[in-house]
Parts: sequence; structure tokens; C-alpha cells
Amino acid sequence: METEREETEANDTPAAPVADAPPAEAPAPVAAAAPAAPAPGGPPSSAPGDGEGRGPAREGSGGDDRRPRGGGGRGGRRRRVCIMCADHMKTVDYKNVSFLRRFISDRGRIDTRRKTSACAKHQRAIATGIKRARHLALLPYTAEHIRSSGVARR
Repeated sequence: METEREETEANDTPAAPVADAPPAEAPAPVAAAAPAAPAPGGPPSSAPGDGEGRGPAREGSGGDDRRPRGGGGRGGRRRRVCIMCADHMKTVDYKNVSFLRRFISDRGRIDTRRKTSACAKHQRAIATGIKRARHLALLPYTAEHIRSSGVARR
């Protein structure tokens, strides 16, 4: 963008001064060559517009140049597909402890949909399966380190 600006500024100046007119002064050069030196003792500042830090906004932005959270553009993060939908699983078997253990955190809590990347329907089925397995003592209600320490929160 700056190279285009410099080319247009160079084209705006007359090629040769007119003999009758006094020599015109050249326009002042744009001060974009060297960034300012950092303050002594402070962190080094980044160059404006390089994408790091809190430099000035890019030219031509209306103030809100953030992308929407959906990841609708190139390079956006795609939402992971529900693993149960991908495997065409109809039901959650509460006896399949190794499968259900994947959806329990290290604290013994049922993971959220954001962490498990399951759809709402299958997240409800997973929660029900975990609760059934806990009731039959196939899965623990609490984490091992909480049970072994004997510390109970009240």
C-alpha cells in the first residue's frame, strides 16, 4: 500500500521546473522508514501494522475488523463432528466403560459439549449412560485423588 502511495506522490510532482517560476520545493517525505526507539527499560514496541501488540489499526478499517466467530472464512477453525454421529451409533451403552471414560474429566465430572464435541442429542445420551454406570459402580462419582485424600468439601 505504501509503495503505491509513493508512486502516486512521485507522479504528482512536475518532471522539470519551469524556467520562469522559482524552483518548487519537494513535498516532505512520509515518515514511515524507521520506527521510534523503545523507551529505556520498557519492552520493545512492535512496528505499526505488523499484527503484533496494540499498534494502530490498519488503514481503511472501519474500526471493527474482527472476523465473526463462526470461522466462515478461509483458514477458520471448523467445528469437530460428533463422534457418535460419525460412527452412526444409535444408543449409548452404559456397560461400555472404556467409551464412557473418555467423556469424564480428571476431576470425575462429565465433560461439556465444547470439550467432547458431541451434538446435543448424543451429549444427553452420554450423560445418562455415565449416570447409569455410576449407579451400578462401573464408573466412580469422584476422582481417585479426592477419594484417597479423604478431604471433603462442605
